[in-house]
Amino acid sequence: MGQIKVLKIEDLAENSLHQGFYVDTLVNHLAKNHGHLQKPHRHNFYVSLLFTKGSGTHTIDFTTYSIEPGSVFMLAPGQMHSWDLSKDIDGYVLFHTQDFLDVYFLRNSVREYPVFSTLYGSCSFVCDAIQSKVLEDVFVQMLTEITTSQWKEHLMLVNWISIFYISCNRIILNGEQYRQTVNNVYYNHFVEFENLVQLYFRQDKYAQQYADRLNITQKHLNRICRTLINKTTTQIILERLILEAKRELIYSEKNLAQIALDLGYEDYSYFSKVFKKQEGITPKEFQKEHK
Repeated sequence: MGQIKVLKIEDLAENSLHQGFYVDTLVNHLAKNHGHLQKPHRHNFYVSLLFTKGSGTHTIDFTTYSIEPGSVFMLAPGQMHSWDLSKDIDGYVLFHTQDFLDVYFLRNSVREYPVFSTLYGSCSFVCDAIQSKVLEDVFVQMLTEITTSQWKEHLMLVNWISIFYISCNRIILNGEQYRQTVNNVYYNHFVEFENLVQLYFRQDKYAQQYADRLNITQKHLNRICRTLINKTTTQIILERLILEAKRELIYSEKNLAQIALDLGYEDYSYFSKVFKKQEGITPKEFQKEHK
């Protein structure tokens, strides 16, 4: 059965001198990796894109965004994306694995940044000319670093990544203090819950299973989700499951029964009812409509 293509960082950065890290101009990146990027795909690493020239569209998990100079996109591992770019497109691309940061930033998780959190809810924003220049300068510093091979270059690159993320998240927060009004205990439990859903949504469908993993009550977990994003625990689990179902329905060659089975449903008819209740149409209708 055809699987959704998952690109590893070595697929797109074969000549990189730094395992788990890659940075380049968009023009160079597209020229070197054209064969990998023609169809919708996802990565097992973090991706950040800054467009400085050109236009087009960028589709991420069934949401299509316009591209213009100053557009920034930040994708977490597993997100599906594809794009349609103008011939004059230019900008920068940054890839890194979680491990690349973990070596030095043991207490600083990428998932803590608003742009990668459900609390923020978007992986795209457009910055003005001044903000774009700030981000572009960071990319130039990273490109310089990988070509000079100086003392502690790994640590320097990790720090430039951190500066890039902080700069991006300051732009999207527009001067607001993130988490200042959020209960830190609630927030930490929620981030951990989101990470668990990413790992276990195929096998664990019930809120109680996640509450047990977090060593809290189901009622308390539901209160956390309601407080932070006004959704129930079950809604969050189901939305992650349905998102994966959509990806498989459109971008894989599996039959409907196999997709249901891979998502933890032995009975396709029951899976179809769950999908229809959430989306208003059956998996087959969704597939026909989008494929």
